[in-house]
Amino acid sequence: MEEIVKLTSTLLAAAIGFGSLALTPMTASAFVACNGNVCWHVTERHKYPRDARVVIHEENWKPRARAKIEFREHEGRGYWRGRDWREF
Repeated sequence: MEEIVKLTSTLLAAAIGFGSLALTPMTASAFVACNGNVCWHVTERHKYPRDARVVIHEENWKPRARAKIEFREHEGRGYWRGRDWREF
């Protein structure tokens, strides 16, 4: 009888643990940063220099239907200025 109680407790604890994981997002939160019509994904809301003119959108942001957006991804902390990546 004691073994059944231990087994039931273990299974219940495992079910609670898996249920908690199911409610937790598995991907990192992300944002879309844009400078004019050039956008890229970022994982943090950096404080960009004022003259960079970067706008941060939530990750589910979609450009307007007729907007011609170019996505350029880049590692590190920075922003696009024309064709150049500027780190800060």
